[in-house]
Amino acid sequence: MLRRTLLAAAASERLRQAITTAPQTRAIVDRYVAGETTADAVQVAGELRAAGLLVSLDYLGEDTTEAGQAVDVARSYVQLLGELSAAGLTAGGACEISVKATAVGASLPEHGEKTATENIARICAAARDAGTTVTLDAEDHTTVGATLRIVAGLRPEFGDLGCVVQSRLRRSQDDCEQLAGAGARVRLCKGAYDEPAGVAFTRRPDVDLSYTRCLRRLMAGTGYPMVATHDPRLIDIATTLALMSGRPADRFEYQMLYGIRPEEQQRLAATGARVRVYVPYGRDWYSYLVRRLAERPGNLAFFLRSLAPAQHRRLL
Repeated sequence: MLRRTLLAAAASERLRQAITTAPQTRAIVDRYVAGETTADAVQVAGELRAAGLLVSLDYLGEDTTEAGQAVDVARSYVQLLGELSAAGLTAGGACEISVKATAVGASLPEHGEKTATENIARICAAARDAGTTVTLDAEDHTTVGATLRIVAGLRPEFGDLGCVVQSRLRRSQDDCEQLAGAGARVRLCKGAYDEPAGVAFTRRPDVDLSYTRCLRRLMAGTGYPMVATHDPRLIDIATTLALMSGRPADRFEYQMLYGIRPEEQQRLAATGARVRVYVPYGRDWYSYLVRRLAERPGNLAFFLRSLAPAQHRRLL
């Protein structure tokens, strides 16, 4: 119930205004978001690389309503890639980027998928020049078909283009079967969107079981699994499946969110595992932050304590 309430809050303009204008909000935002500018993102990426961690950067923003706006987002990614490369952070895919298809035009009413494909191709070309990779990020279930079609269409030219599969969705086991056979880079996560029961598992145990089944398919395949979870049980299962399938440490990676379980990130990296931190940046951080709270409702109390009493009353 709390998770569903928090996800509903992501769409509330009144709560958005209350939270984004609260002076004390900055501290909690800084815990999960690298900053608002490209320079902020490059700085945090450099700090994480110095700590022995890999990085995936996401420029926040999903409400693209015009073709020109989609082009601007793509241009921002190309600029980011140039600055990461100039800073020596991209070699071997050490710092890659994550892109949401809707941010670059997929949801436009006319030629949305075509527009997104063209913009993603430009970003992929810039990433290739920089020596790194691109992963198409997860969104709600209505976007999955288009995102996977874009990946399939671009992979002949950009073979390292990755995508995200959410174990919450009922279709994901079949998607993993196909992607694993195609040798794709796949980030497997649980999913952070409020989905209807007809297309998604609604009970946490079912989501976890689906995650394990998807992970088995990916580890047994020819692709590159990216195990995106903070759940200790699933991390242990991933480690065991990699050993059982004979997959060496450089043929898969763990992924965690910026600001969540940093000690575990360092512990895994110290074992020789590849560990990548998903780092969002940009001004449009509100929806991202609320989804993070929904994934881990225990963070809600910490967040509320960061707000002024007046803001508490407006939220509760």
